[in-house]
Amino acid sequence: MSTLSIGAHVDQADPVAEALARKATLSQFFLGDPQGWKGPKVEYAGGAGALRAAAASAGIDLYVHAPYVLNVATTNNRIRIPSRKLLQLTINAAAEIGAKGLIVHGGHLARGDDPVVGFDNWRKCVDRLEMPVQLLIENTAGGDNAMARRLDRIAGIWQAIGAAEGGDTVGLCLDTCHAHAGGEALGGLVQRVLAVTGRIDLVHANDSRDAFDSGADRHANLGDGEIAPDELVEVVRTAGAPVVCETPGGVQGHTADIEWLRQQVG
Repeated sequence: MSTLSIGAHVDQADPVAEALARKATLSQFFLGDPQGWKGPKVEYAGGAGALRAAAASAGIDLYVHAPYVLNVATTNNRIRIPSRKLLQLTINAAAEIGAKGLIVHGGHLARGDDPVVGFDNWRKCVDRLEMPVQLLIENTAGGDNAMARRLDRIAGIWQAIGAAEGGDTVGLCLDTCHAHAGGEALGGLVQRVLAVTGRIDLVHANDSRDAFDSGADRHANLGDGEIAPDELVEVVRTAGAPVVCETPGGVQGHTADIEWLRQQVG
C-alpha cells in the first residue's frame, strides 16, 4: 500500500465515513455554503468535538475549504472587510474540529487596480489573523487580475505576507487543474513554485476539462482531461505533500482517482 496521504473533497455531514468509503486517509469539505456569507456550521452529528474525536480515532486528517466568496485582496471595502471576518470565523471553526489546514483562494482585483494594493491587502489580512489552524493559499485558474493565477503574482503575495506577523506559517495549496488552465506548465512546476514560496503544503490533484491557459476552472477525473498524466503524477510525486482529489463522480470517481494516483506515485 502506498504511503501517499490522499483523499477527496466530500460532503461535510460525515467526512470520516466519506474517507473510509474511498479507502482514503483524509477528507476536505466546506463548513457551510461555499457561495454564501453566513458563518461556518458543523453538520456532523454531535458537533465539532465529536467530529474531531471520530477523525482522530479513524486516523483521518481533515481539511476545510473556505467559501469561494472570500476575497481579502480586493479594494472593495464591502467585500474585503466581510471577507476578513468570515475567514477568521472559518479558521476558528476549522480549529474546533481539529483540521490540519484551511484552504482559501488568492482572490482578485477589479480591472485596472494595481496588484501591489492586492498584495498589501493580503499582508494586512494575515497580520490581523489569529491562526490556530494553518492557512493555505490556493492558486486559481482564471481572471486577468487574479492574485494567484500565475507565479509572478504568487511571488508578490509571498513577499508581502513575509512582512506580516505569522506570515512565515502560511502555506500553499497547489491545484494542478488551476495551474494548467491558468497558464503555468506542469512540467517542472513544483521546482518553480518552491523557488517562489519555499513550500507546498497540499496538492489538489485534478485533471482539466479545458485547454492550457484557457482560464476555465473545470475539473476532470485523472486521465480524462487535457493534462498529460505523467506531468500530473510528477507534480504529486515531487511536491511530497498530502493530496486532495476534487474530481467528479462521487465515491466511485474519487476511489478510482485515488487508486490510480497511489499506483502511479508508489
